[in-house]
Amino acid sequence: MTLSRRRFLCGAGSLLGAYAVADALQLAAASTMPMAMPARLSAATLAAPKVPLVNPVSLARFVDPLPVPPIARAAGRRAHPAYPGRTLPYYRMQMRAFHARLHRDLPPTPLWGYEGLSPGPTIEATRGEPLLVEWINALPAQHFLPIDHTIHGAERSKPQVRAVAHVHGARVPAGSDGYPEDWFEPGHSALYHYPNGQDAATLWYHDHAMGITRLNIYAGLFGAFNVHDAEEQALGLPSGDCDLPLILCDRLVAQDGQLYYPVSDDPSAPWVMQCKGNLTLCNGKLFPYFEVEPRRYRLRLINVANSSFFDLSLSHDQPFQQIGSDQGLLSAPVERTRIELYPAERADVVIDFSALAGQSVQLRQQGEGVMEFRVRDRGRRDASALPASLRPVARIDPAGAVRDRVLTLEEVDDAGGNAMGMLLGGKHWSDPVTEDPRQNSIETWSFVNLTGDAHPIHLHLVRFQVIDRRPFDLFAWNAHRTLKYTGPAQAPPPHEAGWKDTVRADPGMVTRIAMRFEGEPGRYVWHCHLLEHEDNEMMRPYQLLPAQA
Repeated sequence: MTLSRRRFLCGAGSLLGAYAVADALQLAAASTMPMAMPARLSAATLAAPKVPLVNPVSLARFVDPLPVPPIARAAGRRAHPAYPGRTLPYYRMQMRAFHARLHRDLPPTPLWGYEGLSPGPTIEATRGEPLLVEWINALPAQHFLPIDHTIHGAERSKPQVRAVAHVHGARVPAGSDGYPEDWFEPGHSALYHYPNGQDAATLWYHDHAMGITRLNIYAGLFGAFNVHDAEEQALGLPSGDCDLPLILCDRLVAQDGQLYYPVSDDPSAPWVMQCKGNLTLCNGKLFPYFEVEPRRYRLRLINVANSSFFDLSLSHDQPFQQIGSDQGLLSAPVERTRIELYPAERADVVIDFSALAGQSVQLRQQGEGVMEFRVRDRGRRDASALPASLRPVARIDPAGAVRDRVLTLEEVDDAGGNAMGMLLGGKHWSDPVTEDPRQNSIETWSFVNLTGDAHPIHLHLVRFQVIDRRPFDLFAWNAHRTLKYTGPAQAPPPHEAGWKDTVRADPGMVTRIAMRFEGEPGRYVWHCHLLEHEDNEMMRPYQLLPAQA
């Protein structure tokens, strides 16, 4: 069922404390945004927090410097059977528990992170130069967040703590993609190789373990993975210390510093449909500041939140110049006053601080300042550029598709209207594979959203283009499974006209994408990137078959 705004804000006691405030703020902002994600919660989803939570109003603003994740350094070189006669750069990325202060005035928070950091170190790669990463599980044997053992893949027979790393957006062989069932326990590791045979793009890595992805990412297992190439570097965009990731997520934090993850009021099945916090972390800090020079900076904005979208703007009416989306550069910069990012989406932006010497500029989330840029009075000469043209984006002609797959996004409710899980194409994870494209073929996929949520849908391995979104008659679909459109197709806006790997599928709409299935044959996955949905059946395997001879 879909809750009205009044019922949501005045419900019967299950939405309490900071969680209710956070959702109310998001819903209020969503009411002003076209196609924004409405709140959807089942009637008895959330239990009241048993611990007092941090109120964002109580925290001093902009007293901690913004952490900039260090660049990962290779530990040496190693041979790999895919590259006979040569060695490749070899990285070790150890997942381990640690404590960090999210804010000057809060006690240290227990977290998990790669190399004891959250976000983890940034991996810098170059097109055509493969590398190896050994992902090492050095985490404790017990999880510190609540596991729902009724979810497929999280049964009590499995170890509480298990992990597998996925580089989101990377074109990799299936054996190095981080398949959700390829998890490994503490004391074990996996060696993955990344060919980096793709255009320059802002990617990111994170845990992908079956049934507990939402918990492992909430605990801190994520970081940036940047691919560079000569064409991008020739543009003269801001680089070096003027090019940095800004990794955003929201959390609920107890006053004693512990992370709080919401649970249902049924202790036997604690899964909740969404997890949205009232505190926004920027590179692992609450309300940080960052000193900049009066020049151009490139910010790689990454939404790693479990369920929340971000509606970002700058004070002083300062615009963003968006230069890239998920899978690389746009054809030309797009000036925007607001950047909306759904979970897993990225936006590369250039901000010009040259006219703001001596002033402060806030990065705002839904109108509230979450970070401050402090512009120095003077700085180095700015030799960077913002070209009028960036990189051609050749459009895929949908007429060349060998198949159009019509795939539903569905919610499964019990008799009382309580959400029990989510489905793609009406199928569970364990059902036989139904999506089996051929290598190098073009397909279009049409996502028919039958739910009240906007779902960010992610395909592993491939990049794609958004063709259009079109409203349809839900009643006609439910009665006859017939697509009856009720309005014209809506072309993607300029900032969505580049290469993507995650697309927002709006409620009441058919969202259509086109892609060429480049890459090695094997088994991959596609899923909703609302992590609570992904963990509860809104993920499906697909099989990339070899090209026909």
